Amino acid sequence: MKKWSSAWAGLAISYGSIVVVIVLLICSFFYIYFSRSYNEELQNKNQLILENTTRTIEGTILQRVQQMYVDLSLDKSVDIRLFAEPSTRSGLDSVIDLQELLKSKVAGNADMIQAIHLYYPGQNIMLSSLYGLRYNADQGEGSAYYSDWLQDMRTSKQNSLWTASRQVPQDIFSSVPGGTSGGSNALLTYTHSYPFQSTGETGDVYIAIDVKESAISSIIENMMPSQYKSTFIVNPMGNTISNANADTLGQPREYDASIRKTLQSGNAKGSFDDKIGNTSVVVSYQTLPLTGWTIYSAMPSSFYYEQSIMVQKLILGICMIAIVIGLALSAVLLRANYSPIKRLVSRIKDLSGPAATQITNEYRLIDNAFMQLNDKVSSLEETLLANSPAIKHNAVLNLLHGGYSREQWAEERTALGILHPYHAYSCLLLNTGVSHIGLSSENLPSVISRFIHGLESLSLPDSRLIAEELPDKKLAVILCTDIASEPLLDKLSQLLLSEARQQFQLDLQLSSGSWVQELADVHRSFSEAQALMKYAYFMPELHILKDRSILQREHNMDEIPQAMLAKFRDKLQSRQMDEVIVTVEQVVEHMQEGQYPADYCHFILSNMVFIYSDVVKNVRYKHPLQFGHPDLYHEYTNLHDVLAYRSWLVESVTTFVKETEKRNSERAVSTIELAKQYIEANLSEDLSLEAVGTKVFLSPKYLSKLFKEEMGVTYTDYVTSRRMEQAKVLMENNNMTIDRIASSVGYGTTAYFIKRFKEMYGCTPGHYVRNLSSAVMPEAGS
Repeated sequence: MKKWSSAWAGLAISYGSIVVVIVLLICSFFYIYFSRSYNEELQNKNQLILENTTRTIEGTILQRVQQMYVDLSLDKSVDIRLFAEPSTRSGLDSVIDLQELLKSKVAGNADMIQAIHLYYPGQNIMLSSLYGLRYNADQGEGSAYYSDWLQDMRTSKQNSLWTASRQVPQDIFSSVPGGTSGGSNALLTYTHSYPFQSTGETGDVYIAIDVKESAISSIIENMMPSQYKSTFIVNPMGNTISNANADTLGQPREYDASIRKTLQSGNAKGSFDDKIGNTSVVVSYQTLPLTGWTIYSAMPSSFYYEQSIMVQKLILGICMIAIVIGLALSAVLLRANYSPIKRLVSRIKDLSGPAATQITNEYRLIDNAFMQLNDKVSSLEETLLANSPAIKHNAVLNLLHGGYSREQWAEERTALGILHPYHAYSCLLLNTGVSHIGLSSENLPSVISRFIHGLESLSLPDSRLIAEELPDKKLAVILCTDIASEPLLDKLSQLLLSEARQQFQLDLQLSSGSWVQELADVHRSFSEAQALMKYAYFMPELHILKDRSILQREHNMDEIPQAMLAKFRDKLQSRQMDEVIVTVEQVVEHMQEGQYPADYCHFILSNMVFIYSDVVKNVRYKHPLQFGHPDLYHEYTNLHDVLAYRSWLVESVTTFVKETEKRNSERAVSTIELAKQYIEANLSEDLSLEAVGTKVFLSPKYLSKLFKEEMGVTYTDYVTSRRMEQAKVLMENNNMTIDRIASSVGYGTTAYFIKRFKEMYGCTPGHYVRNLSSAVMPEAGS
């Protein structure tokens, strides 16, 4: 019989105890917790169905309706503002064309749209795809069926609204009692003012779209068939939007208190237990963000609890069986695990001699043997650990840059840990440079080292990964495999991104090169991955860049119109902020949608930064939160994608314009002096507010305001007076024609010069010259 201190006894007791304790703990845990967990799972599933239903309603109904408004607003084939102003009214053909447009929109969306109406509040005229043209639209027969949205929009401070469901006859002008000769529909109406940014009070036109309630109810019925009869969409006032038939229009009475409790919760989604009548229910609700409506669903509690009782009984039975099976497996594992220990102990005793026979515990004997072995190999391990990373790093760099021939790589495989040749190789490139922002310099090397070790430790069938950090802070991953397939490459790419995000807590981008058949040709795959990675900056929405067609942009000779950069410079100098923002967005849009090379796009972005920097330096601008001039180029190089560049540039320019405008108010007098000097020196040139404002770095509007406040005259009057004074000097001191004098003081036509001269001095230039020759000088303004 074995001693209790032996490894056999320890294994037997350990296995048996572990099995019994684990199974009993699992049994207790599931018995107590599983019913509640199962109920929560069913509720979460129900909540998920509700969320999917919400997204479906928004995507297939609400967003389509709003898109129809946008399409109508932007349609250039007809004039939506047909009746908005008397001056814009056209004939009958224009009305017919506009109504045909409305009918075509309804026909194209007949599955959910009943009609589209255009109402002109200033003229009280409505043009409808269903009812035609109505004058005095808010009066007379049928007006009650659309008076809700019409009256609400007239007093609305918002630009849009959704009405509650209402029953509307298909023919609101029918003479049949009740107006139901053509049947009736439950409709809800989306109304939006035009122009887009106007409110209901200020809009020229109301675009109203009647949406069939049945389109919403059918989605709920299809996605939630078991809960359909107890599922409603209600607005913030508690009125029913979906399932709106004659019986439930407004709100089903039996659900009144429960729906009110849902609306008063103040949460966008959730669930709670409630009681409706004598039935216990679990209420789930979800808010539709686009409208503020709430989907309400009440499911009987018995749906959750009856299923969990059976599961509890099943768990108890399974746990009892698990104990029996676990003990039997423990005996098998005990025998299987002790056999190699027994053989190892016998071998150690043979090698160690008589001293080892005195130790009765096998684990202690093995531990002593390994301690001795560890002492003998420790120096060798230290040498290998110290040199192997450097050896591997140099080997990978030479491989990626094509530094060795095929024969030389056969000798270098051992440094990379490749024991046999594979049939295919591909290189993936991960840009970890942006992740350095969130990590300290002390933690960064260890994080990257752990990440590389984790990748190389992955167990892949018939494949192996080699990872190494590059000098430019990118991570190269070489996939060695016997079966080259795009699904394998896609799966690995997704895995790399997932692990990288977990390690660096940032969204990163990855590029992959093509497959090659020889290890020595991996540099070709690496070159493709590098070329693709250059376009990650301009395609931040793509997490994986693998489309080889992108590389065709490298040879594209197209250029972004230079007029855009000129416009950016001019509008920035004249402080026209809106135009600057539009230009920046146009340049970014060209880069994202065009086929320009990445290096050329960076060149354009750098030029815009340099233009901005020149303007900043010219006005001696200093950032309010920095000491001295802002280092714009350094800020630009730290941006990780073109969208961040756009946001940064717009924000920086906005701050610059605000600060310079503020500073300009403090130096108004000196600025006016500069403007006066420029005007005096360039009387024959363009002296418009825009031209002079650009020269003194002020907006035209602000320059005009300064002249009025500081000089007491308008800018135009000042320029005119200076030109006329100069004209008088030329007449007195030069023998020049009136045409040449007019041109010399900046007037394009002699007739206009003569007119302005006479208005100021009371005589024509010719008469003034004749008076000079007669030594008669009329006083100005006589």
